[in-house]
Amino acid sequence: MGCHVEIYEVTVMSAACCGAPSKTALDDPRWRRALWIALAVNAAMFAAEMGAGLMADSLSLRADALDFLGDAANYAISLVVAGAVLAWRARAALLKGATLALFGVWIIASAVGAALDGSAPQPHTMGVVGVLALLANVGVAIMLYRFRTGDANMRSVWICSRNDAVGNFGVVAAALGVFGTGSAWPDLGVAIVMAGLSLWGGFQIISQARSELRTGAGDNHARIVVGGR
Repeated sequence: MGCHVEIYEVTVMSAACCGAPSKTALDDPRWRRALWIALAVNAAMFAAEMGAGLMADSLSLRADALDFLGDAANYAISLVVAGAVLAWRARAALLKGATLALFGVWIIASAVGAALDGSAPQPHTMGVVGVLALLANVGVAIMLYRFRTGDANMRSVWICSRNDAVGNFGVVAAALGVFGTGSAWPDLGVAIVMAGLSLWGGFQIISQARSELRTGAGDNHARIVVGGR
């Protein structure tokens, strides 16, 4: 009798060898629940902080409010692609990284315009809203901390949350600075720091996402020979 040989194609996910979370992990109800909570918190804080920023004439509050809006969109995109293959999650991360970097550029341009205007914001409103935003962002960051080492898409969620918490410490410090000096410069200085965080975070996300796409974000197919009779 001859030897019968059959050829099968086996799909191997490149994510497994790169330490990225498996599809099962990405479909984890805890991950999705955390994203939904983060989405709701960020959407509510965007509305509250943008209104307060306009009333107080604070660039750092308005910048932080737009950051909340960007993060809400970030979490929504992450929910959409949570069960997708790594290639699509990496593409979504590229979009989010680029948006984060553009947000940083917008803050810098706005800070230049505000510096030319020279008016000082209202420190009391800045302080109260800054503390509320800080509590919201620290809570979200703690909730998402366990997911910080995943793929570019998952990591982008953690980076945005971390940047928000750091930025809110800055907003509170800016409020104290404006109160003590009567000048707009503490507010502008914090806005510039937040711009730097956005640019740095966007670069990190884009870099990892591009690496995942280059190394085979899609499925790698291996042909395996199995013997027969």
